Amino acid sequence: MATTSISSDVKGFELADLGKKRIEWANQSMKVLQIIRKEFIKNQPLKGIRVSACLHVTAETANLMIALRDGGADVALCASNPLSTQDDVAASLVRDYNIPVFAIKGEDNDSYYSHIMAAVDHKPQFTMDDGADLVSVLHTKRKAELANVMGGTEETTTGVIRLRAMAKEGVLGYPIMAVNDADTKHLFDNRYGTGQSTIDGIIRATNFLLAGSKFVVAGYGWCGRGLASRARGAGAEVIVTEIDPTKALEAVMDGFRVMSMEEAAKIGDVFCTVTGNKSVLAKQHFELMKDGAIISNSGHFNVEIDIPSLEKLSSSKRTTRTFVDEYSLKDGRRINLLGEGRLINLAAAEGHPASVMDMSFADQALSCEYMVKNHASLEKKVYAVPIELDKRVAKLKLESLGIKIDRLTSEQEEYLASWSEGT
Repeated sequence: MATTSISSDVKGFELADLGKKRIEWANQSMKVLQIIRKEFIKNQPLKGIRVSACLHVTAETANLMIALRDGGADVALCASNPLSTQDDVAASLVRDYNIPVFAIKGEDNDSYYSHIMAAVDHKPQFTMDDGADLVSVLHTKRKAELANVMGGTEETTTGVIRLRAMAKEGVLGYPIMAVNDADTKHLFDNRYGTGQSTIDGIIRATNFLLAGSKFVVAGYGWCGRGLASRARGAGAEVIVTEIDPTKALEAVMDGFRVMSMEEAAKIGDVFCTVTGNKSVLAKQHFELMKDGAIISNSGHFNVEIDIPSLEKLSSSKRTTRTFVDEYSLKDGRRINLLGEGRLINLAAAEGHPASVMDMSFADQALSCEYMVKNHASLEKKVYAVPIELDKRVAKLKLESLGIKIDRLTSEQEEYLASWSEGT
């Protein structure tokens, strides 16, 4: 067993026994990452590479860190959200796997950024981010470290938006791969993972019966699609709000009610934002909500809910349940904010199931390997995951499920490649 003498900041090593069991439980459902880990052990593609990761510190993330370490990387991990850390997992990663971790669930803003600084002190040659906070710190407070960085990856929609803005302004200091945009990530993790885990978080926090309620989903991207589907499956009447006419039309065609947030605010029982934008729920909406409305967010940052405006409208605030803050408005109505407005699926629940994170983290591991091999030829911009890597992850996932699919015959390949054969 590894010692705990390595630099770290976790809640307590007395939690590590439970964390180790959770890591091992998650690993059982991460068959693709298991295959990649075995290849990494054999080939050592990351040998000597310092990796700093700013991700949700969960059992699934732990298995990714272990795979990178076994591929030869020198890994350090910090949290990408103050409420998403599983303290027992963090303790086990340090004690049992000798991986430095800087993360404590519920840490304040100062501690959160001090932990990111600790990951930067690792002098990374490669970064893994979920929300681009690590990248932001490197580019604003620790610019001298940029010269060491050969590449990075980004896990989530919000982070990719930030990184593309940086690239557009010409300030991005190294190439970064948008893992979030891989088909085997956003089509599954965002839709099925976010859909299930967000409902899980809302129910754990509130014990609210969704059946028969009016459930408002703000945003109909892949996360919104998944959330709307799962809320409907729980018996809720789902209302979707959107700014994109095509996505709004798709929601209509999928059988959901679509309206503006001003309209939805008057009738909704439960609200959840999944947009990646700010002030999606704002003062004008709080003023219209019914007494007892539940508001939550499953996007990366809590700015999707305008919490300062809610506080100004309120005469008092109290915590009624773990992860439920009741704001009493001056007119007597009450609005219940879940998980401080942070992503409720990790604040109040355990995040995505391991079987779906298996694909996302397989994308991460393979993207890291690819960028280490090819960084010298890459520009300082945001790249898509190569299609061959994306397809390989899908193929391995199918194989792990014991599913076989058809292959094109030579005649079919020739037909698809030609233009001369018609009716």
